[in-house]
Amino acid sequence: MAGDIIPIELGLTRGDFVTLWAPEWHEGDDEWEAFLGHEEDLYGFEAVAHLAAFIRNDNDNDLVDHPSWTVVSALAANELEPDDLHRFDLVGVPELVAEDPDSDILAELAATFEMVQTIGDVCEISSVTSFFAGNPHLGSVGIGVEAYVGKDGQNLWDRIGASISKSWDDVIDAIDSVVTTPDVDAAAVDVAEAELLAAAENIVDVDDVSEEDDDVENGDDEDEDDEETPDPIADAAADESFWATVGIDPVRIITSENTYYTLRCYIDDEPIFLGRTGSITVFGSERSLARYLADDHDHDLAKVSTYAEVQTAAIDGSLQIEITDDNVYVLPGLADDLAEGPTAVDADQLDLAVELFTDAADFADDDSVETALATSTPLGWYVSYTLEPDPNRLAPSAPFEAEAEAWRALERDFEARLRKE
Repeated sequence: MAGDIIPIELGLTRGDFVTLWAPEWHEGDDEWEAFLGHEEDLYGFEAVAHLAAFIRNDNDNDLVDHPSWTVVSALAANELEPDDLHRFDLVGVPELVAEDPDSDILAELAATFEMVQTIGDVCEISSVTSFFAGNPHLGSVGIGVEAYVGKDGQNLWDRIGASISKSWDDVIDAIDSVVTTPDVDAAAVDVAEAELLAAAENIVDVDDVSEEDDDVENGDDEDEDDEETPDPIADAAADESFWATVGIDPVRIITSENTYYTLRCYIDDEPIFLGRTGSITVFGSERSLARYLADDHDHDLAKVSTYAEVQTAAIDGSLQIEITDDNVYVLPGLADDLAEGPTAVDADQLDLAVELFTDAADFADDDSVETALATSTPLGWYVSYTLEPDPNRLAPSAPFEAEAEAWRALERDFEARLRKE
């Protein structure tokens, strides 16, 4: 979408409404984010033709000062159709949380929650912001299905369902109350509807012609031997992910407070995070991370030679934040498990957390983590034994409260390095 003004659809109690959303943009040193609207009102339209007709004739709304407004207001009506990623069914949320959590359901919930939070923040709807502030466990939908495995996972999913059952109707009502539909010129609507009809017919015609051309060029009786020989080397290169190509990894960090996203790479085995002067810049969603990457910012990762490719992909909209399992760090519960004893600890989870704390400290040129985890300390011996169990080694002896508290201190120090955007 031109200049990052994006058509979106909101499924509300009164029906489906289309509007425009401008993610954060910069004017000098100021950052702005807005929806199509004016003062206290968010403008929503029941049809794309009405949206197109309105923006072509209105110059008194919250987006007119956006640097790309003149481009967007001149788009053809069919270019204002929201894509599937920007359709948010608010009224369907209770049905989703009534199902078993799978990847599709969680992705839809995460996107919907993020958009609702954004509306609450931008439109200053206190009841919406309070709802999310009072239910931080809703952020777990961005973690993935692994968050809902086992008894604890089922309890977490039940908590989400209970929160939605109790208060989601109030959230929708609050958003309904700010959505208004301004008057639109009927003649302009007719023009936009004609554009939509012509575009639909043209798409059908082009598809028909393309199929006929393919038949003529290929021939129904074309010899199978004439088919292009697969190139396994090219196929392997195509399968390599964008992130593997640029050598930079998206990272998901789950803390007791929230789920955060950032980037990290290694140069000569030295970790470099998205951030500067030892602070790590993190985001509450993959989308907000991608939006940040599209703009110019002063951070250490910008010095990496392949970072320009990441920014280019973010600008043209092709960037996908894909996180592998070895870049997901889950911190909650580790200290409690450490207090119970080595057999209660998930060694893989602990190993990843040690990696994260160590990388963050190295990024800040701080040796405190290395010192705390040295095998000469009780915590370091405990961690070393847990990650590399050996019947010939002396096992740590209970109680383990001191080691657990030392771990909590490391966790607090790490979280203090996070700079939330």
